[in-house]
Amino acid sequence: MASGGEKRACILVVDDSAETLEILQRNLSGRSYRVLTATGVAEALRVLESSPVDLVVTDCKMPKVSGIDLVRHVAENLRDTEVMMITGYPSVPNAVEAMKVGAEEYLAKPFTDGELFEAVERALGKLHRRRTARGATGGPAVGFAVPAAGLIGDSKAMRDVHRAIAKAARSSATVLVTGESGTGKELVARAIHYGGARAAAPLLPVHCGGIPETLIESELFGHVKGAFTGATDSRAGFFQTADGGTLFLDEISEVSLPTQVKLLRVLQEHEVSMVGMARPRKIDVRILAATNKDLEQRVRQGTFREDLFFRLNVLTIEVPPLRSRGDDVLTLVRHFAVRHSVEAGRAPLSFTDDALRVLRHYPWPGNVRELENLVQRLSVMTDAEVVGVPDLPSHMRFSAASGTCEQRTLAEVEAEHIRNVLAGVGGNKTRAAEILGIDRKTLREKLQGRR
Repeated sequence: MASGGEKRACILVVDDSAETLEILQRNLSGRSYRVLTATGVAEALRVLESSPVDLVVTDCKMPKVSGIDLVRHVAENLRDTEVMMITGYPSVPNAVEAMKVGAEEYLAKPFTDGELFEAVERALGKLHRRRTARGATGGPAVGFAVPAAGLIGDSKAMRDVHRAIAKAARSSATVLVTGESGTGKELVARAIHYGGARAAAPLLPVHCGGIPETLIESELFGHVKGAFTGATDSRAGFFQTADGGTLFLDEISEVSLPTQVKLLRVLQEHEVSMVGMARPRKIDVRILAATNKDLEQRVRQGTFREDLFFRLNVLTIEVPPLRSRGDDVLTLVRHFAVRHSVEAGRAPLSFTDDALRVLRHYPWPGNVRELENLVQRLSVMTDAEVVGVPDLPSHMRFSAASGTCEQRTLAEVEAEHIRNVLAGVGGNKTRAAEILGIDRKTLREKLQGRR
């Protein structure tokens, strides 16, 4: 049964044995738990980044990285997730170490179904009691595992985001998520969906800026056979596919005015008309939208409909930039060091105090995405186990040559800044253009030296 009368608990089972995974998934699903699986620690970390998990059930001995390391990671990074360890090599030292680093339950193979269910329910019972106690003191809502959604950090700014997510998850209202590129707006949307009543239904992310204007109406609303040249069969759109669940419209500011009119009708009438079909169809879809642009300014400029803005802006969650999150930078550095070192098949990187100080005070124009890209690059390219300041990108390090900048032309200063931003986002020109506040065409011309 699910823990303490909460909604259906989500359990992540981690084991390198396909047979064990299948058995555990079948047995736990039969008790109405929602079960996710992973064949190793690296895959488990990716699941924990994208989905809220109530309980991790992990094998102890696995290739490359052990279950003990996964237990320690969950205990130190996900305060709202319990861990249970299973092992085919039971020993007192293993049990002691597992409990010491954070496992709530320790189960030796072979075990009966009854022993498994009892251990799972004990672990989930502890989680439920902790959530209940925290809810009574104004903490995150009972039954909602905020950190498991991948939103790592304990700064005041992020605690405010966690509380807003918990409230939005209990509601069915439309939510507009705002924030700079790379701050984690999609993670917020996932946390809202998986923390709410529609968690078992689909969550469909749609990146509006990546769909050509000629196709967006068909992609969103679907089309019938023969509706236009090339429509050789009928096809459901994103709204029909997400029926009963949640549709996440990312980069909503990039939708054209004609498409905005059709979106407004869907939000008002809760029905969709496929291209080529006159009769609309009722749908039940929760809308979450996100933008890194100032929609109110776009309304004043006439490029975004005011009525659509008000329809989307029922609940608003602003995701803070990384530069305003204080020591969250250091928490994220350590988190990504574990994750990407595991993927690279090496021991997790550590950082000198000086390197951490540089990272802590760097402004991170590309936000969390830029930070993760940097740590991933260091995990792959750095031979040393300890990262020092000389290992960091040149634009993060002090340079005596910077004192001569007053002798440089404005074009030279601008060119250096563009190169630094590009380096900080791993060469991604689209992201660099967003940070610089210019379009890709202008950026390309500046890189070519024509302007």
